[in-house]
Amino acid sequence: MKQVRVYYAGIPVRNNKEEKKLVLQYFHQGVTLQGQSKEITQATWEPADLAVLQGWVHKDSGRTPHLNFRRHVIESQKKIGKHTLIIDSNLFLYADMSNSKHYLRFSLNDVFPSTGVYFTRVIDKNRWLKISNDLNIKLKPWRKSGNHILICLQRNGGWSMKGVDVCEWCNKVIKRLRKLTDRPILIRKHPGDKKIKINQIKGVNVRFSSAPNIKFDLENAWATITFNSSPGVASAIEGIPVFVLDPLNQDSQAFDIANFDLHKIDNPNLPDRQNWIEKISMCHFNFDDLKNGVAWNIIKEYI
Repeated sequence: MKQVRVYYAGIPVRNNKEEKKLVLQYFHQGVTLQGQSKEITQATWEPADLAVLQGWVHKDSGRTPHLNFRRHVIESQKKIGKHTLIIDSNLFLYADMSNSKHYLRFSLNDVFPSTGVYFTRVIDKNRWLKISNDLNIKLKPWRKSGNHILICLQRNGGWSMKGVDVCEWCNKVIKRLRKLTDRPILIRKHPGDKKIKINQIKGVNVRFSSAPNIKFDLENAWATITFNSSPGVASAIEGIPVFVLDPLNQDSQAFDIANFDLHKIDNPNLPDRQNWIEKISMCHFNFDDLKNGVAWNIIKEYI
């Protein structure tokens, strides 16, 4: 029987989001229906088949107590050849911005699709049907019309940008686009990035979005460009062609259905998305999935 340790010390002390604690509590509850799970509230690590953390840490993350603890757990699990389950924000958040349905994303040992495990060995098509119904979203047909190009910025200094300055990246993309198309460009900054200096971004026929939800920016969009971030998922679901420009493009959750060459900006590839969306659904669980053991039944097969 697999041993599970659920750690609360990886949550920032000042974070008052009850969801972060509840997701750990409910995961523990689901495991104990059929396995061995222990909740650990102190900043101590115990060997186990699976360590469970809310949130991720990368090599350039800060050295605050909660990040140091996450780092310690992940490294300790690796040393004994065991796994860490990472719980992060969900890829469908644009459809439920308050996350009232409490879906979150789960992966083993890393957050990038190229290096983490996302439970896609066996696809349960009902996972997507459930999420689709809960969040009232469907795969819209690929749009073959539209006006502007949407560039979605990631958090400057965030782990997903891999040390690349987001404003410098955006300026380079704008320059490349202007050699290929005269379509208007709409820039959407990361909603959580309060420090970005968007006045550093320059270009002809460029404007900046103030929309609270990406849905508004996708209206009448021709294509969406990201480095590797989750807006590519929202764009693809809404039927807007996606371009991923991370050199290691497999680190994008939109990799399977994305374009990678800006020379295709006026004639993007429009691949079938059904298998892709079903794969993404396999790593998303809500509170009910956690409490009743549905999530554990899937995850335990990879431990």
